[in-house]
Amino acid sequence: MALPTLNLSLQFGQLANAAVHRDVLKRHKVIRWLRHALASDGEITVRIVDAEEGQALNRDYRHKDYATNVLTFDYAAEPVVMADLVLCAPVVEREAQELGKSLEEHYAHLLVHGALHAQGWDHETSEADAQEMEAYETEIMLELGYSNPYAVE
Repeated sequence: MALPTLNLSLQFGQLANAAVHRDVLKRHKVIRWLRHALASDGEITVRIVDAEEGQALNRDYRHKDYATNVLTFDYAAEPVVMADLVLCAPVVEREAQELGKSLEEHYAHLLVHGALHAQGWDHETSEADAQEMEAYETEIMLELGYSNPYAVE
């Protein structure tokens, strides 16, 4: 079965160590990760931001005054997935270190996670929904050649 098509805009905000993140987030990799998570064609902007921009967006749109790893802004779910995914580089980097995962693997997981949110998946509605979403994320990550993102080592 062919994967959905993706029109990707990949943006990098003002980052102190932008080269590290640009190196991990090669366009062809980001496209591959997102296409595996899409059920239909998509138009997605991925923006990598610093802690200040990440915190401002989280505060303004979710009313939570801290920088989080990924924010999903979805605009249409059918027939084309249209969304902005905003990832906060310092948070992603810190979490990857804490989890003992490579920066690439953690970015791949968060992009899959954000893409699923853009398609209506929600892990905050119930425990059953959380388990279903985590199982699907794990399946996608395994397809991509990564480990189960929820496995405790």
